[in-house]
Amino acid sequence: MSYARTVDLAFIARRLDAYERLIRLDKPIGTLLLLWPTLWAVWLAADGRPSLAIVVIFVLGTLLMRSAGCAVNDFADRNFDPHVERTRSRPLAAREIAPWEALAVAAALAAAAFAFVLYLNRFAMLLSFVALAIAASYPYAKRVFALPQAYLGIAFGFGIPMAYAALQERLPLECWLLLAANVFYAFAYDTEYAMVDRDDDAKLGIRTSALTLGRWDVVGVMTSYALMVALLALVGVLRATSWPYYAGLGLAGAMMLYHWTLIRDRSREGCFKAFRHNNWVGAAIFAGIAASLSLA
Repeated sequence: MSYARTVDLAFIARRLDAYERLIRLDKPIGTLLLLWPTLWAVWLAADGRPSLAIVVIFVLGTLLMRSAGCAVNDFADRNFDPHVERTRSRPLAAREIAPWEALAVAAALAAAAFAFVLYLNRFAMLLSFVALAIAASYPYAKRVFALPQAYLGIAFGFGIPMAYAALQERLPLECWLLLAANVFYAFAYDTEYAMVDRDDDAKLGIRTSALTLGRWDVVGVMTSYALMVALLALVGVLRATSWPYYAGLGLAGAMMLYHWTLIRDRSREGCFKAFRHNNWVGAAIFAGIAASLSLA
């Protein structure tokens, strides 16, 4: 009996570990890259004074939807990931779990996220269905679009219009400028990510910005960063924000120049390091926003 119980516990532990890796709880960078732009929007839409309930709803909603998106992504890529060096150990690629399990996990997480949306207004609730459709369709965009990283920017940034809908019940110009900035932000960091897998993706016929841009990939990344900063600076001008806002943008810009030193030789290690470092870019911008609004 004790042996059987030990075997059962070992099986459960392996299964839980596989689910954890499926939804990337062991790799929080993706959640953070979604969370920072969402928090930019929450703080700006609330003029720096969001309620604790709103913050909790958007933080947990971001975590749940990112996790659900990872499960859908791995389901979509289950026949490609075994052939890519970086992804061949993922649970679906390694056949640790069945495809239907990934879909079941994604559905459960999306349902949990929607439970939080029910506490928001009708406008935000309606937008959540659009967000779900975009998130679910993104994994297949790599089969169709030459620059799927731009599509990712919309998917990863949809917390921005949801924040304005929840807090202001409208989508002002500021909201669209933030979303556009996030599209360029995501295009930059996900192109760095795609540069890691360039050789594998070329063999498999997967479309990425790194392949489409070719030798202009580094220029594309830096141009996207520049446009992101320009759009965020415009938001600051329109809101007449105080100096900490621009200090945050300046710090983020310095980090982007650091990324150029990492990606210019196109090494896998350098590109992946630059991708991961984008967490600090988002954090610096949020710190500038929060500090600026605290002085208002």
